[in-house]
Amino acid sequence: MTWKQWLAAVFFAAALAVVGYVYWQTVTGSALPEGITRTNGRIEAERIDVASKMPGRVAEVMVAEGQWVKADDLVARIDTAELQAELRQAQARVVQAEQQEGQAHALMLQRLSELDLAKVELSRVERLATDGFAAQERLDQRRTMLVTAQAGVAAAEASIALARASIAAAEASVDRLASLIDDATLTAPRSGRVQYILAKPGEVVAAGGRVVTLTDLSDVYMTVFLPARDAGRLPIGAQARIVLDPIPEYVIPATVTFVASTAQFTPKSVETDEERDQLMFRVKLTIAPDLLAAYQDRAKAGIAGIGYVRVDDAVAWPPTLEVKLPQ
Repeated sequence: MTWKQWLAAVFFAAALAVVGYVYWQTVTGSALPEGITRTNGRIEAERIDVASKMPGRVAEVMVAEGQWVKADDLVARIDTAELQAELRQAQARVVQAEQQEGQAHALMLQRLSELDLAKVELSRVERLATDGFAAQERLDQRRTMLVTAQAGVAAAEASIALARASIAAAEASVDRLASLIDDATLTAPRSGRVQYILAKPGEVVAAGGRVVTLTDLSDVYMTVFLPARDAGRLPIGAQARIVLDPIPEYVIPATVTFVASTAQFTPKSVETDEERDQLMFRVKLTIAPDLLAAYQDRAKAGIAGIGYVRVDDAVAWPPTLEVKLPQ
């Protein structure tokens, strides 16, 4: 054997050794104990749309994509010039109604005074008529005056009630417009990261039009699909592990928080055991909020990885799936 043949044989043997080692690591190193299953998935997070309650023009957007915002932080503002004018008009109606109430009270005092006078006049004429010094016609006139005065008092009372109702209606209009103006100031309902800016300043949005989309990083989970044989014995609250493709050296703890009640992938017929075993059920692996809070700067959605689910509580996690987090 020449030295070239000997050298080629050495390289070939080394290559076989490397291939064998990789195969051994893939087959035996990735083997999982019975009771733990693995499946591919993708990290997802709840999205929150910050939308305008009313139609209008976007006056200002105060955030940028990727920015972290806290709950109640100002996100955007809708132009309220027209609403402000309507608010001033409604406030003027409140003042007008209050003035009308004052006039109604003054009229009430006048009508009460007229009623007292009518009562006194009637009493005087009745005494004169009893003594024969007043004609019946004069007595009838005083009685009519009393009835008229009583009607005037009733009308004045109705005017006061009407004025108070007008005040209440005008104040309600003020409150409504003030609420709409407050709603024009768009704030973040939860803490999260700005995912998209959907409307720019100057654009007109309809009622319910989305302006900003946030990612709620306090609710991050991986959606996976498990066959019926695993999903059927998987309890809510079961432990799980997540290993993400970009950081395979870390193992993230998670909890099963949802198992679909119906299969997502259904064959044409499910008459046999083999066909029923092909049914796949959606499972949600949720990461604890306190853990997310500690790593909120690193948390993000859309990352692919592998979800490991323990369908048997009696099975211990292998050393490769012990929790390991960035320090």
